[in-house]
Amino acid sequence: MAELMDIRVERNVAVPMRDGTVLRADVFRPEPEGRYPVLLMRTPYSKAVGSTAYNWLPPIRPASEGYVVVIQDVRGRFESEGTFRPFHQEIDDGFDTVEWAARQVWSNGRVGMYGASYYGATQWLAARAQAPNLQAIFPGLTASDYYDGWIYQGGAFELAFNTMWAGTAFAIPETLKRDMDDAHRQQLLRGLYALAFDHWPVLRHLPVRDIPAFAHDLVAPYYKEWLDHPTRDAYWESVSIEAAHSRIHTPAFNLGGWFDMFLRGTLRNYSGMRENGPTEIARNGQKLIVGPWVHGSMLTTQAGHSNFGAVAQIVLEELHMRWFDHWLRDRDTGIDREPPVRVFTVGANRWQDFDAWPPKEAAFTAYFLHSNGSANTARGDGALTTSAPAAGEQADRLIYDPLNPAPTRGGGNFVSPSDVPAGQFDQAAIEQRQDVLCYTSAALAEDLEIAGPIEARLWVASSQPDTDFTVKLVDVAPDGVALNLCDGIFRARYRDGFEHVALLRPNEPVAVTVDMTGIAALFRAGHRIRIEVSSSNFPRFDRNTNTGTAIASEAAVAVAVNTVLHDAAHPSAVVLPVIRR
Repeated sequence: MAELMDIRVERNVAVPMRDGTVLRADVFRPEPEGRYPVLLMRTPYSKAVGSTAYNWLPPIRPASEGYVVVIQDVRGRFESEGTFRPFHQEIDDGFDTVEWAARQVWSNGRVGMYGASYYGATQWLAARAQAPNLQAIFPGLTASDYYDGWIYQGGAFELAFNTMWAGTAFAIPETLKRDMDDAHRQQLLRGLYALAFDHWPVLRHLPVRDIPAFAHDLVAPYYKEWLDHPTRDAYWESVSIEAAHSRIHTPAFNLGGWFDMFLRGTLRNYSGMRENGPTEIARNGQKLIVGPWVHGSMLTTQAGHSNFGAVAQIVLEELHMRWFDHWLRDRDTGIDREPPVRVFTVGANRWQDFDAWPPKEAAFTAYFLHSNGSANTARGDGALTTSAPAAGEQADRLIYDPLNPAPTRGGGNFVSPSDVPAGQFDQAAIEQRQDVLCYTSAALAEDLEIAGPIEARLWVASSQPDTDFTVKLVDVAPDGVALNLCDGIFRARYRDGFEHVALLRPNEPVAVTVDMTGIAALFRAGHRIRIEVSSSNFPRFDRNTNTGTAIASEAAVAVAVNTVLHDAAHPSAVVLPVIRR
């Protein structure tokens, strides 16, 4: 073990940005004078709060082993000057902070970044800016695209997350910090505290753009800004990580959770950089690890009703130190010789390694939807087989009422509100609803393993000009317990691309693809594979009002009769990555 050093801590060190704004950072550095590699974390949640600033990698260990650790409040947050504008400020500020760190007398010019969630965004956006001295990053539980995969998904607004995140994590501290009279401050805070303590009236409020807590322009103006950009436009492209993979030179250790809301981005950043990185180091310097974890700074083994046990735990500190010792100190930690992909297989409850994602061993296999027109509920006649449907097979219909949406039950949710938790849960109650179609395989004669991305290719129609389609993959045990594995949503108006709107013609069949992200899982012999299809997942996503207008500004709703077709001309299916060994 390396000899440990004493540490010096400097609080609120000024870090000037190119526009003169001063951001402030706490600096943990070895007591002996010298030049050391730097580990940087940039946070919007206060560098002084240990539960968010220190959990991912406590600064004491790297600082005592010869790193300088810099933890900075991002622009407009806590001790840093300026106005907070999520994502868009982090490209220039990330570049400037990395290069500032590289120039200090205690720095040897080699900088790495780490952290999860928004901290991961600050890493990728600094890498997107091509900060010259950024040599490695360790982004966890974070996205690759802030339109499709953070604020929206499949065109649907991430309602519960966006309201809680913007209102409680950001707006309350901002309101406390602003210079205003106390009466006005208390008025704004009352609306914001409702998000935390009485959130259901807020989540049910229509229109979504006019939620009272965000009515004042001083309160999280970016919330309305997000809603004002419901399509993929220049606003989102200017901060997209995926769009910049071919320009990013930075090795990255990508960490994700199967039940994390940003899993799609973790997987896409890894595979996108492996395929499109501009240099061999950028391509081959990518690692991926995905466990059975939900969103949050602590990777617990509990994900909803499922507890995956001690085998699902990893030692984050050790993983970070091996990664940064390799890239910033040129030490042989062996991490470069390990397989690039390590994933936890749900159901088997074991880790396994692959040489790629998607795994080369994956055979993408279509499982087709079948029924005699009565797939509603788990008691219906919906079936799932690898045989293509025959001509004349009857379509299924569900009635989607935005005022009575199918509720969220597990999955990749945010940590708040706490009564809509993430993870695995029995879907039995959801599967009794008439607006949920269920397609179930026969009991498996032998184990079936899957690992890779999953998508549903559906032929659908609606009585209304717009609607949503949700799809969920479920593992049904012999005793009937139905545990969710992964899911997705797609807003029909974006079937020709997220850049523009194309409304439906009444009851005219169209093809849509629902990205269900993916998973590594084992269906045991005797279990059944089930696909749920519905038109809502509330409050995780906003409700499609079905009217075809701008949903965020729409208070009126229309009931939709939605159809899923599965005949020879319209072969609806889910494509599973079956592992063949």
